[in-house]
Parts: sequence; structure tokens; C-alpha cells
Amino acid sequence: MFSLRGYVATTIEAISEEADIPVPTIYSAFGAKPAILEEVRRQWVLDSDVAELHAQAMASSEAGLRLARAAHWTRRQFELGHDVISIYQEAARADKRVAQTWRSALAGREAAIEALLRPLAADLRQGLSGQRAVDLYVALTLPEIYGTLVAKRRWTPRRYEDWLAAALSRELLGA
Repeated sequence: MFSLRGYVATTIEAISEEADIPVPTIYSAFGAKPAILEEVRRQWVLDSDVAELHAQAMASSEAGLRLARAAHWTRRQFELGHDVISIYQEAARADKRVAQTWRSALAGREAAIEALLRPLAADLRQGLSGQRAVDLYVALTLPEIYGTLVAKRRWTPRRYEDWLAAALSRELLGA
């Protein structure tokens, strides 16, 4: 419902009606809309297997392979949750509680990226600092880029992943 109607326009009452669950039950199970949205995000992270894919990327000692696996990790997240990201972005503009949760999630993502790139310091292209590498990684993996290429330009998720792996390798490693 958040995806179809938007976070702001979706009420607990509408959720109750659509799910055929009494409003008090929804409140007792979740509390309020931000908690429902957080449960959607939690389920998306589980379904996209983020922890395992990140671990696989981290286990790769070869820089190009590590970035290719990171591209797969990113693709999987977007493929299963691009709509969740859009909902969170809308909700964060409307609700301070959601904004704080979203900032925390993005900070966690950036920490994972830093951990992924830190061991590649010696492999980074000449003159590229670790922080600048993180900046480029974050920019190349913006959800808007995925949305433009896959949803609007009709790329397949696999084509996006291949492009992202090549772009990360080119921009971070100079390869």
C-alpha cells in the first residue's frame, strides 16, 4: 500500500481494511506506521540476503572480484527493494522518526562500504584516497541511477550489475 498510495497517504485504517485486521491489532503488533515501514525494510534486507552477499564480497582478496561481488550485492538490494527505498525517502521527508531511522540505515550502509574498500587501499588508482573512493562508490550506487537505468531505460538488472562492476573497477582501481 505504501508503494501504491504513498507513505503519507496510507493510513493505519487503510492498512487495517486491506489486510482485514482490526486497527487495534495493528497498533498492538507494530505501534504505528514507522514501525510497519521498518518491518518492511527489515524483511527486504533479509530477503535480499545483504549480510551473506556482503560477507562474500569481503572474503574476496582480489580487488576486481571484490568490486564485482559488491556490484552483485547492490543489484540484489535494488532489484528486491527499489520501491522500499523510494517509500523510505518519501516517509523521511514527512516523519522525523522515519528520517532518523533512514539516516541510521544509510550510515550503516556507508560503514559497510568503508569496510569493503579499506582493504583495497593499495589497489586504488593512483591519487585516489580511501574517502574519495567511498564517495565515488556511494555516488555510483545511488538508487536513482538504478531506477533510471533499469526502470526507465529498460536495462536488465544483470546489465546494471555488469555496468556497475565495470564502473567501480574503472573509477576506483583505474582498471
